[in-house]
Amino acid sequence: MTAYSQDNTLPGTAEYCALRARCGLSPRSEAAAQSGLPGSLFATVVRDQGKLIAMGRVVGDGGCNFEVVDIAVHPDYQRQGIGQRVMDAIMDYLHTSAPESAYVCLIADDHSPALYGKYGFRPTTPRSIGMALSIRHQGAR
Repeated sequence: MTAYSQDNTLPGTAEYCALRARCGLSPRSEAAAQSGLPGSLFATVVRDQGKLIAMGRVVGDGGCNFEVVDIAVHPDYQRQGIGQRVMDAIMDYLHTSAPESAYVCLIADDHSPALYGKYGFRPTTPRSIGMALSIRHQGAR
């Protein structure tokens, strides 16, 4: 495998939005990213000669609840173990920073449960189900 660089830092706002779009994740505005990214508890990025090719973050309250988000690997770099590198860094963070009773969750796309299962994540159904709400402004109310 090529020696890509990995750092536990935030991606830039524009590159974050671009990688999400390139990976087929729901779009985020640059304004939302500029506001939200600094609130991350942890982030890791993988780069190929400076170009962002993968990322992942952890958000939450830092004690009771943690959510793994924005796991993305550029399509040209998939199936090379890069997603595993991202998850390894995230799991290292969680195992050293999250209290023993912390709840860690994520929403997995239909093609990714096998990756997350390697780290101990399991479906929550039937005990509970994941639910989501996307905010869409439709003008002034």
